[in-house]
Amino acid sequence: MTKLLLSLHVLVAIIAIGPVTVAASMFPAAARRSTGSDRDRTTLRLLHRICRVYALLGVAVPVFGLATASSLGVLTDAWLLVSIALTLAAAVLLGVLILPGQSRVLADEPSRPARLGMLTGIFNLLWAVVVILMIVRPGSTTGA
Repeated sequence: MTKLLLSLHVLVAIIAIGPVTVAASMFPAAARRSTGSDRDRTTLRLLHRICRVYALLGVAVPVFGLATASSLGVLTDAWLLVSIALTLAAAVLLGVLILPGQSRVLADEPSRPARLGMLTGIFNLLWAVVVILMIVRPGSTTGA
């Protein structure tokens, strides 16, 4: 069962988090280049929709992750607790700052695409650190 849970965790992480990180990274640059044309607006709406939809699918990543950690008996390991905290920080950043920031751009409200780019960079960095922790797992007995 552990192998199945781990496989699902990794697959969902790739399939759900990957598109969010790419689309969120593309949005600020597209917003800066936007001339307000229908094509530019369509691009921005599409990138925002990808972020929203895949963010919802991304909720399955920690669900499968916690189930995997439980079956491995590592729920109290420091590397996992740090990963959980970073995942929560990334989720809050996406839900509270990035997605609303994209919505403001789409609503033609005053916004700063550069700030949105910075927040997206931090979001992506958080995920990169989580991936590294998942691979290295300090204190792991696998020798990694």
